[in-house]
Amino acid sequence: MAMWVFGYGSLMWNPGFPVAEQGIATLADHMRTFCMRSIHHRGTDENPGLVLALDPAPRAACVGLGFRVAPNAEERTLDELRERELISSAYVERILPMTLADGRVEQAVTYVVDTEHVQYCGGLTLEDQAQIIARAVGQRGPNTEYLFNTAAHLAEMGIPDGDLAWLDRRVRDILMLS
Repeated sequence: MAMWVFGYGSLMWNPGFPVAEQGIATLADHMRTFCMRSIHHRGTDENPGLVLALDPAPRAACVGLGFRVAPNAEERTLDELRERELISSAYVERILPMTLADGRVEQAVTYVVDTEHVQYCGGLTLEDQAQIIARAVGQRGPNTEYLFNTAAHLAEMGIPDGDLAWLDRRVRDILMLS
C-alpha cells in the first residue's frame, strides 16, 4: 500500500522525503493556523516563534498538498517525519482521510496540534501573530522565512488562505518599520 502524507505548512515547500506523486488535497474538520509556539525550529525558549499547525475545527477544511511517498522509502520517511515533527511532542501523528483534487480519498500521515500541550496557543489575534513572527529566530532560521515561504507556496499553487496572506503583508510592513 502507498504511504501518503498531508502537508499544510513547511512540508509543502520542503517535504524532505522522496515524492512519487503530489497534488492539492483537502483535510476536513481542521484549519491551518499559527497556533503553536516554536521553541526549536523558528524560535527559542526565551523568544518563542510561531509555526503552523492543524487545529481541530468541525466543519472547517484545510487545503494543502498530498504527497505519495516514493516506493521503498516509506519507513525512512516516517522515521524522518517523526524526528522533524514530533521534536517537542506538540503534534500528534494521525492517519486521516484527505481528498485529492481529482476526487480520490487517501489515508494520510498527518500532524495535528495537541491542544493540551504547553506550546499550543490557539486564539491569538492576527496582529499578535504578526508581532511574534516578525521577531523570532530559531535553529532553522527566522520565523519570517517560514511565513513568507509558506504564503508564497500557497499563492503559487493557487491555494487561497486569507489569514496567511494578511500575515505576510503585515509582517513585511513591520520589518520595513523596524
